[in-house]
Amino acid sequence: MDIAALIAWIITASGGFVLLATWIRSGGHRQPGTSRFPPVLIFGHFALAAIGLVVWIIYVANGSEALAWTAFVLLVPVALLGFTMFARWLPSYRERGTLTGAAKSATATAPAERNFPVAVVGAHGVLAVVTVVLVLLSALGVGVD
Repeated sequence: MDIAALIAWIITASGGFVLLATWIRSGGHRQPGTSRFPPVLIFGHFALAAIGLVVWIIYVANGSEALAWTAFVLLVPVALLGFTMFARWLPSYRERGTLTGAAKSATATAPAERNFPVAVVGAHGVLAVVTVVLVLLSALGVGVD
């Protein structure tokens, strides 16, 4: 279960990195009035998730129950920040489908998160839920011989 959680977390982090890179490349960190994602939200989510992953890797290496619970506790705000970003991203996604003519040419003022690949957003969210569940089950000792 520990290794499955680690694999899920790494794949989830990879998707998150794609989303973060897309947001930065699209100028999200330079659009405080346009982007629905304040930099503190997106970078806070990234930092807590990265710290949690490092804690989980150390847990897998030495098996300390306290580290498993620490990683899970770190995942709680990560999940809340992720859900907040998803809720803020949905209007951008919906607007993308309704743009026509002149509105499409005005995409320079569009929020950076409008460029997120929908498949990556979906996979990142689903794998994040799987990761949280696997980490919780591992911390509880489920699946340990």
